[in-house]
Amino acid sequence: MTSWISDLIAQGGYWSIAFLMALENIFPPIPSELIMGIGGVGVGEGTFHPVALVLVGTIGSVIGNYVWFMVGRHWNEDDLRAFVRKHGRWLTLDVATVNRIDRIFDERGQWVVFFARFIPNIRTMISVPAGLFGMSHKRFILATSAGAAVWNSALVYAGYELQQNVDDIENYLGPVSIGVIGLIVVVYVWRIIFWRPKEG
Repeated sequence: MTSWISDLIAQGGYWSIAFLMALENIFPPIPSELIMGIGGVGVGEGTFHPVALVLVGTIGSVIGNYVWFMVGRHWNEDDLRAFVRKHGRWLTLDVATVNRIDRIFDERGQWVVFFARFIPNIRTMISVPAGLFGMSHKRFILATSAGAAVWNSALVYAGYELQQNVDDIENYLGPVSIGVIGLIVVVYVWRIIFWRPKEG
């Protein structure tokens, strides 16, 4: 995958960066660490300007996340609650929790979306509930843009510092990602074992 991404970036420049970052947020297995890290190497080589690189990467991130946001917008909250009543055990969700999440997105949704940008896998998934629970388009776009800009800036800097050793970005960030995913799995199993529904 590294060579494919490198070749595409070499051919398309900024356009490829924007395209790949949009694709990364629609199909999360494509790593943003690699895309923006290679871009950071390009900064060191004079191929990219760091500000322009972060800008196009962020635009791509917003576009990809906005796709999932609109998917959430086309879902119905009442249908979600009915689904949770039926299958909540395996989702470790009950209607009271759904209602609480709804209130959180009403009151502090922009911060949830902003900080989710730094969490592997969650950074894409968070767009669906943001849309489903009626977060405004403006708040979503602003929060996603801000979070993506910070994350992309860190990746560009890492790529610039590591230069040709782009694979080392994954060596540094990979264990963190695996640790976060492992923690999520442990919490999920723990919740299934001890979960008791509350109607709300």
